[in-house]
Amino acid sequence: MLVLLAGIFVVHIATVIMLFVSTIANVWMVGSSNYATISTGLWLLCNRTCTELPVSSQDEASLKAVQAFMILSIIFSVVALVLFIVQLFTLEKGKRFYMTGAVMLVCWMCILIAVSIYTARFTSTVAFATNPHHGYCFILAWICFCFSFIIGILYLVLRKK
Repeated sequence: MLVLLAGIFVVHIATVIMLFVSTIANVWMVGSSNYATISTGLWLLCNRTCTELPVSSQDEASLKAVQAFMILSIIFSVVALVLFIVQLFTLEKGKRFYMTGAVMLVCWMCILIAVSIYTARFTSTVAFATNPHHGYCFILAWICFCFSFIIGILYLVLRKK
């Protein structure tokens, strides 16, 4: 049981770190131009220097929603990690990890919404670039989506042990 809890704790910390990286770094979409590689993220457009991300007025609300849900997912994931530690040492068996699992599933839902909106609205275009493809931050966000779901379900299953 202790090894399982330690494994879940390590995966949870890895998920938090990957969420930070995928939200902060600007490599969600990558394309090439005549001069260099162009990458876009949630915040900036980077060629050789980074500038504010040019977004049309109809896509601005979608981008703000993606930014907000990614930030919310980080917050919920950190809260779930703190709850896990607190509940591990304060609650008795059978009552542990309800809140931790619920908060982690809310984190999972926030990641789902953010990455789904980004996929629907922004994956086919990179400004001033040809051959756009997904960057590592986009892939990390989907990995965090999977990890947060698995962790949330495991917390709910472990409440009985």
